[in-house]
Order: sequence, then C-alpha cells, then structure tokens
Amino acid sequence: MPELPEVETTRRGIMSAVEHQMINEVIVRQPQLRTRIPDDLAERLVGERVGPIERRAKYLLLPVAGGHLLWHLGMSGSLRLVPIGTPPQKHDHVDLVMGSDTVLRYHDPRRFGVLDFITGDPYQDRRLVRLGPEPLSTGFDGAHLFRASRRRRVAVKSLIMDNAVVVGVGNIYAAESLFLAGIDPRREAGRISQKRYSRLGEAIKQVLTAAITQGGTTLRDFVSGSGSPGYFAQQLNVYGRSGLPCRVCGAELLSLTLGQRASVYCPVCQT
Repeated sequence: MPELPEVETTRRGIMSAVEHQMINEVIVRQPQLRTRIPDDLAERLVGERVGPIERRAKYLLLPVAGGHLLWHLGMSGSLRLVPIGTPPQKHDHVDLVMGSDTVLRYHDPRRFGVLDFITGDPYQDRRLVRLGPEPLSTGFDGAHLFRASRRRRVAVKSLIMDNAVVVGVGNIYAAESLFLAGIDPRREAGRISQKRYSRLGEAIKQVLTAAITQGGTTLRDFVSGSGSPGYFAQQLNVYGRSGLPCRVCGAELLSLTLGQRASVYCPVCQT
C-alpha cells in the first residue's frame, strides 16, 4: 500500500505537469472504485485550471475553481504521467487530459482507491477532519506522542500507526522508526518515558524524510508519477528482514503480529 512518502513522492512527481494547467478532458473507464466516482466529475473539471496540489495524510487534493478533487491511491493505486495518445492498459481507470499535452493517468489493479469531488473546505470533509498532525510538521514531536500515549495500554507501534494520533506512519515506517529509536514495538504506549518519545518523534521525522528524498519504498505495486519505483527499500533495517542478522548488533531479527500487522524487530537493540 502506498504510504505517506509514496504519496508525497507522487505529489512532487506530477506537480510540474498538472499545477496551473487546464483540464481539457476527463475519461473514466471504470467508475466503481472503493466508492463510485461522481457521475458529474467531467462536468465539474473540464475547462478548470488546477491550483497547487496539496497532500493531507495519504490523500491528494487538486484544487479547482469549484472545489477540490480528492484522490486516495488505496492499496495498489498509482498516478502516472503519460503522453497524449498513449493506449490505456488493463486497470488504467481514469485519465485527466491536461493542457500541457500530458495525461494524468490513474492505475489501480485492486480498485481500492477513492476519487471524489469536494465543495467547501476540504479539511472539514469527514475523511480528513479527525486526522492527527502531519509527522513532518511543527505540530508533531515527541511531546505530542507522550501526551497522546498517557493511559493508553496499546502497543507503541499501534499508537504511532493511529491516524488520529499522527498521520501517515504506516507499517513499514513505524517499524523502521521504532528500530531507530531503540524501542520494542510491543512496549505499552502509556509506560514509555517522555525522553524516549522525544527520540521516537525525531526518528519518525528522520525515516520519513529519508524515504521521501529517495522516492518512497520499493513495493510491488508502487511507482512514482514518472513510473519509476522508489528506492528506500535498500535502506530498511528491520521491515521484511525477519530471521536475518541485525545490521547494528548482528542478533537475529524476530517477527510477531501486532494489530493484525506483521512486525519485525531486534531483541537486542530495541528494549
């Protein structure tokens, strides 16, 4: 599933070809995604110019005069830039034909994505209004995590993956951040000190920043806006490495299930 760095990489990858460009045509080949694409989407978008693209959590917001196009890539979706006239492939469900002679094409084999149109303040939309702070913003740090963790008995990994606490820290980046901070993912969130949460807050920022810089994580389904894969997987310390030696201490990395998600950790480096 594309996580925050993949979505941010996509936003940056499509900006130059989409922002400030007019939408000349909207082609919907498959209207039924996780929810149905609005029947009047073309009517709302054709002839409109796209403003600066925003990201909130894993959602992309493309502003036009009448509102915002809300896009979520779901489990396997990707946005790609292709030349006008490029034949669609299987699972290419939506095209926005831009005035830049480029097509913004949505590809989604599993069709778990969302494409909707919002009028009014998009941040008051039911899907966005209850989200926690962005992890790379000034509104997020270890002190925020410490406050959110008080009297919480859930595992710390589950806490930082809760979008009401902080957005965009999915399974891969939660595992890597906890490793960098030296915290066992099973630790009860409410029993971790503020000092350790300070380290964790910085680790989350560091891991996500590195992933964005390197283009996201190489997953089977993810490609950037240009169609190229991410490369952060080359830097993973624990995720997907169960049974292998820890890069720091050499101990065998162990795996377990937390919140129905696989988790890998080092029993020596993470306490």
